Amino acid sequence: MAAAMDLSDVSSAELMTELLRRMNCSTKPEKRAILIGPPGSGKGTQSPLIRDEYCLCHLATGDMLRSAVAAKTPLGIKAKEAMDKGELVSDELVVGIIDEAIKKPSCQKGFILDGFPRTSVQAEKLDAMLEKQGVKVDKVLNFDIPDSVLEERITGRWIHPASGRSYHAKFAPPKVPGIDDVTGEPLIQRKDDNVEVLKSRLEAFHNQTKPVIDYYEKKGIVTHLSAHKSPQEVSAEIRSALK
Repeated sequence: MAAAMDLSDVSSAELMTELLRRMNCSTKPEKRAILIGPPGSGKGTQSPLIRDEYCLCHLATGDMLRSAVAAKTPLGIKAKEAMDKGELVSDELVVGIIDEAIKKPSCQKGFILDGFPRTSVQAEKLDAMLEKQGVKVDKVLNFDIPDSVLEERITGRWIHPASGRSYHAKFAPPKVPGIDDVTGEPLIQRKDDNVEVLKSRLEAFHNQTKPVIDYYEKKGIVTHLSAHKSPQEVSAEIRSALK
């Protein structure tokens, strides 16, 4: 049995905020959604909004694997063994880690899953695991965006390495091109933020995810979002899809 958590050092304001949040969440319907979209499609912007509005937990498989390894859970130990050998972590292990995660109180109302499944075989294994718990994926949100728009979004990104501040040549330019507004230090572009690397990543993404989208299309649960629109418009489409 897990040790009881000591709340004596948690402020009353924090406790009340969490209590009110849980009371508000208690009336929300359960939702289980998968997010699919290429880098730069806006998933990172929308995920926390969906999580907070619907009281869901956000499960990013990369983060979960790292957490399981750090916590030395039985599955985390197996995952570390595979990674140390330079092997891919098996589908069964990843599904097992998701299975562990969705049993936590923060996932009581459901989840948004990001970065998994990447193949139709993984989708089948995920569905089988959820079926054992008497639940299923309710919605797959496909962040549909033309490659040309992504190219403009991503290749225009500039970063201040020390602070992590980001700019965009077109959408959020620095006051002086190539210079950080705050420190006056030079900005850099990530090695991956160039046209050749992006085209290669997008080709791999489309080849990999099309079968996954097709798999869920047959179940009638895919909504194609117009991810080239403004964040507010995309949020409105998501609300409509999750009604």
